[in-house]
Order: sequence, then C-alpha cells, then structure tokens
Amino acid sequence: MPVGSKNQAMAGLGCHHIAIQTRDWDVSEKFYIEVMGMEKTVEFIGGGRRIALLDIGDGSHLELFEPTADLENAAANDTLTHFALTTTDITAALERVRAAGMEITREPTDVNLGGVNATIAFFTGPSGEVIEFFQVH
Repeated sequence: MPVGSKNQAMAGLGCHHIAIQTRDWDVSEKFYIEVMGMEKTVEFIGGGRRIALLDIGDGSHLELFEPTADLENAAANDTLTHFALTTTDITAALERVRAAGMEITREPTDVNLGGVNATIAFFTGPSGEVIEFFQVH
C-alpha cells in the first residue's frame, strides 16, 4: 500500500487493487506470477469462486477472479471488474463522492478476505465504472 498520499481532498488515497475477470485461471495466474513477477499474497473463495490478490511490487495489487460458466460470450473489454482505491477514512471519502452525486452501490461493509481485515464500499463513477474504496484495519 502507498506509504503516503499527496491527495488533500481524501485522506490516504492511493491505489489498492485493480480487479480483472480471468478467462483461464491457471494461464492468468501463471502469467502474472511467473512472467510479471507478482507475488500471491492472499487467495480466498468469494461468491463460490477463487479470488487472489497479487502484489504488483509496490504494495498495490492485481485481483484475479476465477471464471464462471457465463463468461463464454463476454467481450474482451469486460475483463476489468472494478478498481479499488485505498483510503484511511472510508466514511469521509464515501460522503465526498455521494455529495458529488455518485450512486453508492454498497455502503461500508467490514470483510475478512483471507486474513485481511478491511472495510469496503462501492460506487458508480461518472462513466459507469465500478469503483471500490478499501480501508485496511
């Protein structure tokens, strides 16, 4: 995770992870670990499928989602599921985007992701993109 943030509008804002939908779990995992040099830090089951966080190298992560049967006809650009920004004050960050008119799709929720305790919240960005705030405890 980022050591510090220069952002003065949202405390501690930085990139936590970028989530992608794999088409072939084994091929994607091998590529990102063996070719790209990322390190798997966490793997867990979510929604009935494997999910892994791979440390990119600077403390930010790539999150891989195991494919589901309904992905056969998905468009190539549908691989990005969301991106997550880390913050040290998830409540203030969420209120700031709410005040800007963004739709909150998941209010702050405490989670344990394979031993990582965090609070997460989701909202829809101005172009329909899915954005997550991620605060580690």
